[in-house]
Amino acid sequence: MPEDPLLLHWFLPTGGDGRDPGGVTAVQARTGAATRRPADVPYLTQVARAAEQAGFHSLLTPVGLGCVDPWILTSALAQHTDRIGFLVAFRAGFASPTLLAQQADAFRRFAGGRLALNVVTGGDPVEQRAYGDHLAHDDRYARTDEVMTVLRTLLEGGTADHDGAHVRVSGARLTAPALEHPVPLYFGGASPAAEEVAARRADVQLLWGEPPAALAVRISRLRERARAAGRTVRFGLRLHVITRDTAAEAWGEADRILAGLDPEAVRSSQARFAAMDSTGQARMTALHGGIAEAGRLIVAPNLWAGIGLVREGAGTALVGSHDEVAARIAEYRGLGIDEFVLSGYPHLEEAYRVGEEVAPRLRALVGAAA
Repeated sequence: MPEDPLLLHWFLPTGGDGRDPGGVTAVQARTGAATRRPADVPYLTQVARAAEQAGFHSLLTPVGLGCVDPWILTSALAQHTDRIGFLVAFRAGFASPTLLAQQADAFRRFAGGRLALNVVTGGDPVEQRAYGDHLAHDDRYARTDEVMTVLRTLLEGGTADHDGAHVRVSGARLTAPALEHPVPLYFGGASPAAEEVAARRADVQLLWGEPPAALAVRISRLRERARAAGRTVRFGLRLHVITRDTAAEAWGEADRILAGLDPEAVRSSQARFAAMDSTGQARMTALHGGIAEAGRLIVAPNLWAGIGLVREGAGTALVGSHDEVAARIAEYRGLGIDEFVLSGYPHLEEAYRVGEEVAPRLRALVGAAA
């Protein structure tokens, strides 16, 4: 059986961009250096075109209070790009799955099928309540399971009749769905409830950057759960990248970022993360313990947890020379991870740097190992 293809994706900074990391989905104080470039269509078009020219497969667009609406944004960017796909995030349960299927179907028709969906359950109760969602953690994942069930049925051309605890639809269908452009469902979550949903419903399970040994355990467990459900699941990894011609230059950039972090921003960010009920966020925080000390932030070879001091969600970066970063990604690939959602600050320049320097080295390593 041929090995699954290696796919590299890039990230759209829809909360603003700059040289330094900052918050992503929630509304919180952000430094001027983190948002010097506004998240408007002209700038994000530059990022999208850079990622397209650099050879990335698609663009992950986040969803949350601190982001512009991903559907509206990606619809605009699709008019300014030719090939690159859009991995559009949405919060499960905030809209009818029938309406979501209609939106997805319209997008894939008008954008030539360049669509995948990132199903987000949500792990910040404060932000969830701001959207009017008051469900407890496991109930949110139960609702996500139902949303994904109906959504897949509709996107595959079926008629959905579903009478669940959270979703009730009757006779739902799309008019002449464009089945020649399937819409894969990406999904994230690290709790037992999340892993059960992933095993039953996801095409690609997205993971955050932890040490390889920790991810190997999760991948093995998820494979077993998917096998028990009669399915297989691909795996994707969300990582930041600080790559330079030499390792010294790369670590110098990491040191610059760390030195520029406002201690109050670190404190307030860590306090907000601690109040979340996200297992994945807790795993990210455990890597550094909220302590902004250089010696505590290297959690595996070339894996640096400094970004997670102020950024929710994916908080680790691969730091090193182009060869070192490519080798570490190849190591994750060896665990069974086929897709990588990468990013760097600023996202415009780093799209070119990663695409031109790391991607060819990585593909050579993967090809040599095949």
